[in-house]
Amino acid sequence: MFQATGSTARLAPGVDRECGRTPARQRLVGAFGLLLACAAAGVGAVHAQEEFPSGPIDIVTHASPGGGTDTTARTILTGAREALGTDVAVIPRTGGGGIVAMSYAAGRPRDGHTVLAITPTHLFAIARGQGPLTIEDLVPVARATDDPLVVTVRSDSAVGDIEDLVALGLERPIKWGSTQVGSIDHVAGAVFAQIAGTELSVVPFAGGGEIVTNLMGGSIDAAGLNLTEALQQIERGEFRALAVMAEERIEALPDTPTTVELGYDVTFSTVRGYVVLRGTAEHEIEILESGLLAGMNHPSYLAYLDGAGLSRSAIAGREVWGAQLEQLYGDARQAMIDLGIIRP
Repeated sequence: MFQATGSTARLAPGVDRECGRTPARQRLVGAFGLLLACAAAGVGAVHAQEEFPSGPIDIVTHASPGGGTDTTARTILTGAREALGTDVAVIPRTGGGGIVAMSYAAGRPRDGHTVLAITPTHLFAIARGQGPLTIEDLVPVARATDDPLVVTVRSDSAVGDIEDLVALGLERPIKWGSTQVGSIDHVAGAVFAQIAGTELSVVPFAGGGEIVTNLMGGSIDAAGLNLTEALQQIERGEFRALAVMAEERIEALPDTPTTVELGYDVTFSTVRGYVVLRGTAEHEIEILESGLLAGMNHPSYLAYLDGAGLSRSAIAGREVWGAQLEQLYGDARQAMIDLGIIRP
């Protein structure tokens, strides 16, 4: 925020600080010109706000095509374009557990035309001190989904339930698919292994879509996939869901137990939302919030949520999303301290 310090603006001789007030001897000469100047300033301010958006809006994601974050962002586009009256596009910048995407967004003008899709993966990177941003740089706009992690194996795997998975890790480390070392799916697996007293070996990929492909191909033993990434394969009988990393069972997988009910107190979910960077104007944030929420309440997006087994209650504005961002960041930092990934 810009602040002027240590100086006082000088006024032209004979002009008072209040717009339009001049000494009597200058009133007849200057009143009309001053009135026009004040009116022009007012009209200019209104016009500047009405201009936004003045061009296309980019939603920057860190996910590879087919991943949950990529799919969520693309499904919002139809309604967001209608509401904002401009083109809205997804700009993938993969790699580095969100660091590449954050670096790209940090280099763009902070004029509301660049929106960053945020997940806990970005927050883990920030907590590790990686990338160009801090938690204070993120200005919440809207929340889109709450996508729980599901411990998943191939349907023909010898691992039939969560206890079999624990036993496998005692024989040899479980090959666990993850989007990035230090990401939410890595930390989720590491916390589970720590609580269960078993071992895993993290195999990192560029995004959820690649994890699905490699789990299908047998390159890894298991993964903590988002529900949106695994549900179709589970329904087709290609994957087996061992447990949902949540406190309560979810409607989409009513027969799948939770980690908590199985005795493992570990819960993780990929909460997805959108932010801009500090320095973006307030009226631009308000317009973006309204436009993105309209996109999330569009029939196409609601159909996506319903089809993916996700709750519509996850849709929320910036006040609710901002409070959750702070909590998620605190939880991410504490989890990595507990695992010894970072120091307090």
